[in-house]
Amino acid sequence: MKQPHFENIQTRRGFLQRAGMGFGAVALAAMSRDADLIAGISDPFARGNPMQAKVPHAPGRAKNVIFLFMEGGPSHIDLFDPKPLLNKLAGQKLPGSFPKPITAMGEQNSPLLECKREWKQHGQSGLWISDWLPHLSQKADELCVLRSCVSDGINHAGGVCQMNTGSVFGGRPSLGAWVSYGLGTANRNLPGFVVIKDNKNMVVNGVRSWGAGFMPSLYQGTLFEPGDEPILNLKNPEGVTESRQSRKLSFLEQLNRTHQKGRTSNTDLDARIQSYELAFRMQAEAPEAIHLAGETETTRQMYGMDQKETAVFGQNCLLARRLVERGVRFVQLYHGAGSKWDSHDQIEKNHTRLCKEMDQPVAALLTDLKQRGLLDETLVIWGGEFGRTPMSEKGDGRDHNPTGFTMCLAGGGVQGGTAIGETDELGLHAVTEISHVHDFHATILHLLGVDHTELIYPYKGRPERIDQNEGNIIGSFKQMISKSSTI
Repeated sequence: MKQPHFENIQTRRGFLQRAGMGFGAVALAAMSRDADLIAGISDPFARGNPMQAKVPHAPGRAKNVIFLFMEGGPSHIDLFDPKPLLNKLAGQKLPGSFPKPITAMGEQNSPLLECKREWKQHGQSGLWISDWLPHLSQKADELCVLRSCVSDGINHAGGVCQMNTGSVFGGRPSLGAWVSYGLGTANRNLPGFVVIKDNKNMVVNGVRSWGAGFMPSLYQGTLFEPGDEPILNLKNPEGVTESRQSRKLSFLEQLNRTHQKGRTSNTDLDARIQSYELAFRMQAEAPEAIHLAGETETTRQMYGMDQKETAVFGQNCLLARRLVERGVRFVQLYHGAGSKWDSHDQIEKNHTRLCKEMDQPVAALLTDLKQRGLLDETLVIWGGEFGRTPMSEKGDGRDHNPTGFTMCLAGGGVQGGTAIGETDELGLHAVTEISHVHDFHATILHLLGVDHTELIYPYKGRPERIDQNEGNIIGSFKQMISKSSTI
């Protein structure tokens, strides 16, 4: 039988020839390493690595992002955007002076539903936050509340897709993928983009929500599972040494590279090769990163890990802090995976439970980041794919509202204790400093020091951008970099 031939496999004779004539390569390698150091590349393995850390277009305070995604659509008018008129008109139809929106369930003519929350001003800034968030309200002076977001997605599939990718249709790169493409990662032994869910339910649209679209697959997010073993199959099987695992992966790479010749357009194959390499490196560093046993009991209690309701999301928030602390560029946490924030009925019961689960962990994350000197360089984002309507649905719920809703930001050069933009008197439509998702994405990149008009990926002859050539930096954020940057 004819034996298979692999070009990278050396014969003993060839090895001896190369060994005898290759001492010059040793000196060349040393010279190459020196050149890397002069050029500022401290890791010689980084050369040619598309995920190596890159210099942003401009100085930006934010270096990392933690995106806390409340999937399903939290009600802004019950959390961050108080509307006294809503309770005055509760039970009545939407006044004719308010443009009727197109809603997912067609409940435009339903009576207005009162907000049962108690509102107070918090912090030195006097930011209005409802009693559903007793812990987060204590961080009012760290929060920037953007009250005038709008989206094109009236259902969950389109809304989640647009908040993640800029488009209501699947197939485009996610925000995390764009950040990874533009800035790379600061730790070659961990993924640059990590996604963590709070339960076994899949997020709407599945992996497309953190996919790389038409970019090489290596920019997509790496999913960590909830529970005690976030990264499955990380440990070697019993009896398999690190040396043996290294030799196996080296041989596997030879096979893959041989197969890849003539198939360079297959980015999935290249991503798979690099994922094997990353997985091998992760076996050394990832166990320490995800191992929470070393955290103090005080820290664990601060995140609510000692309570049933907050234990899961508290653990995920603590893990997010540990990941950005170790150089992971973009961490996205899904709370309520499976659209649990969707409240077409029983919004009081639904939001009470969900706020209880995430309020303390999110506040603890901000506290922990600040105590460790990480908040200034970590942009924390809170929000969902849209908000909820002031009109009722099924008597005690609210429909989807993409025409005016709230997103919150903290850290990363953002001025805390501020409210930007407004919705109308019922919280239905954004009316001042209207901020489309495209503008929101452009602003996030701006805070990272990235010019969204220059972060381009050429695809089929077109210069593609995250904002699809439609976004602009939200006006109130334009001066934040120059005022807060220390670079």
